[in-house]
Amino acid sequence: MPSSTHQPTQHSMQGVFPVMITPFTPENGIDWDGYARLIEWYIDHGSHGLFAVCQSSEMVYLSLKERCDLARFAVKQVAGRMPVVASGHIAEDLAEQKRELSAMAGTGVDAVVLVTNRLADMQEDGHVFRARMEGLLSALPSDLMLGLYECPAPYRRLLSDDELRWCAESGRFAFLKDVSCNLDHLKRRLSLVRGTPLAINNANAAIAWPAIQAGGHGFSGVMNNFHPDLYRWLIDHGRAHPDLAADLDRFLVLSAMSEMLGYPKLAKHYHRRLGTFSGVSSRSVDYDIEARHFAVETVLDHIVEGMRVYREKIGALAGSARPH
Repeated sequence: MPSSTHQPTQHSMQGVFPVMITPFTPENGIDWDGYARLIEWYIDHGSHGLFAVCQSSEMVYLSLKERCDLARFAVKQVAGRMPVVASGHIAEDLAEQKRELSAMAGTGVDAVVLVTNRLADMQEDGHVFRARMEGLLSALPSDLMLGLYECPAPYRRLLSDDELRWCAESGRFAFLKDVSCNLDHLKRRLSLVRGTPLAINNANAAIAWPAIQAGGHGFSGVMNNFHPDLYRWLIDHGRAHPDLAADLDRFLVLSAMSEMLGYPKLAKHYHRRLGTFSGVSSRSVDYDIEARHFAVETVLDHIVEGMRVYREKIGALAGSARPH
């Protein structure tokens, strides 16, 4: 029987995991009240867990203290309602990475995430990767849950099949945030980790629905900052309603093209509309996106209208299923 007919195997870190954005005050500090409201918005819109410190959070523009404060605050605000994970390191120096990872481990997050491009560059082979990985693992508590993140900045370093298999079979890793953006590659990875505790959470909206159909364990893409509930519906109900799922998938893929219009500041413009927070400043996008990307607010208008339409369709479907 094809894998698409089966629900994915349950893992501890699977489902809809938004990559969280960081709201800033006019003084360029973290807007903690806005951050608290953002967390509640993620929860109210169907998230299974939160990725609290990542590229969308502008982690390379945050001090170690700010990164740890974000993670610690998220853990406290969530209060056990769902898992919170956070990237542990951005430095190049191995000793500094150990310091960063140890600090993040002390915040109480459910998993500390290792960034693959911090472990080896594009030219270095699996022996270098494994040696550095073992060095970092030896500095962390043996019972600490870990994740893997193929962060695309400053460059995308995908794990090789051997590296992924080694990580999965080590038993130390709960998930990989996959940025291969290639369905066949993702399917191969799913077969490599079968029977291990490591989940494959796709980050690319263009293949989100077929990845779910193929048995992918979750979605952790940037568009979870706009409509995580729609991805949640695909995971929970898409197989039972293939026509609506295919139609919704087209909308989600086209909406995701807006990422190039100044994300993550674009997501902050959206949340300003919602009233989650009032500021749209960004440390990584230091220009006015309305001036550079013509009609960007009109693009947001269309995305918002599309979300309304599909939420109504899903709501009508749920209503028709209730007993009379």
